[in-house]
Amino acid sequence: PGYRRRTRCGGWGLPRSVSSLAAVGLLCTALTTFICWGQLPPLPWASPAPQRLVGVLLWWEPFRGRGGYPKSPPDCSLRFNISGCRLLTDRAAYGEAQAVLFHHRDLVKELHDWPPPWGARERTDKALVLRVFDDQEGAVTLTGKALETVGSRPPGQRWVWMNFESPSHTPGLRGLAKDLFNWTLSYRTDSDVFVPYGFLYSRSDPTEQPSGLGPQMARKRGLVAWVVSNWNEHQARVRYYHQLSRHVSVDVFGRTGPGRPVPAIGLLHTVARYKFYLAFENSRHVDYITEKLWRNAFLAGAVPVVLGPDRANYERFVPRGAFIHVDDFPNAASLAAYLLFLDRNVAVYRRYFRWRRSFAVHITSFWDEQWCRTCQAVQTSGDQPKSIHN
Repeated sequence: PGYRRRTRCGGWGLPRSVSSLAAVGLLCTALTTFICWGQLPPLPWASPAPQRLVGVLLWWEPFRGRGGYPKSPPDCSLRFNISGCRLLTDRAAYGEAQAVLFHHRDLVKELHDWPPPWGARERTDKALVLRVFDDQEGAVTLTGKALETVGSRPPGQRWVWMNFESPSHTPGLRGLAKDLFNWTLSYRTDSDVFVPYGFLYSRSDPTEQPSGLGPQMARKRGLVAWVVSNWNEHQARVRYYHQLSRHVSVDVFGRTGPGRPVPAIGLLHTVARYKFYLAFENSRHVDYITEKLWRNAFLAGAVPVVLGPDRANYERFVPRGAFIHVDDFPNAASLAAYLLFLDRNVAVYRRYFRWRRSFAVHITSFWDEQWCRTCQAVQTSGDQPKSIHN
């Protein structure tokens, strides 16, 4: 964080004004991949978890509120090689759960739908609301009766705050009461339960093709594609798109803005027809790298052009030669010139796919994977108490 690398790239046969653009671009992509791959962080679930039976209760079905989970809980052993998990949806088993998952978006909508104070004879809706939010945002005033209920839960039970939106799109974040939750579960590497949107993993068989569509050059009829569902002219990604589209053609797909509907063949097959994909995040925050990179670009076999956290942050998760960062260029015109250079130089373009020789892509399964990873975290953690103060 705080480190931002800016490269100037140039190439052969380009106008002098962009001659430096492709040169360093080639230098970046020609870096030996073993150096890049050696920097990838180990994931926290690399070792098998002990077979300690753990119950994890999902309090709300994410984004759908009350009513329980509409399908059977996943088999953690079969899906993720995590044994000893008892995934719960029945709130009657609240007292038996070692951990309870609370999804933030539902948290702010369901203030009156919270576990009762453990061991208390009665509860009031007002007291429940006050347990969740403090008065930082002027919403409530903490009372003595509410103070008596804060933190009342079965002994040793962990409350896990789960969120996969960026801080810019997380309402009520600053108003959460301190010490209400024991753990955080999110895409951030400093979470207690770290579950990214995706990651690269080593292929055991060198002849195995990485998951997703391969970069079949014969199918690539377009240059740059972008799929965007939430169009907002105030976002940095939309502003950058307007600048970039002045210099290179960008085909936009989506339900809002200038986009047209995604063709019936689906998103991945649509993007596979393009050489580049704009993996632009809706906001720029540490570790906030979503399916726009992992699924929309990597699985489709397009080179991602990323806008999000800085390059150093991306390189914690993927080889430096696997993507193009907007920060590598002084402006959108320079980026456009480099994309046009790569369009004419297929051999250089193909270097952005070298990572596929040794790695494949894992896409996180929402919300099954978070559920099972919470179980694993309880299994491998000690009994030292902890609470989230801020």
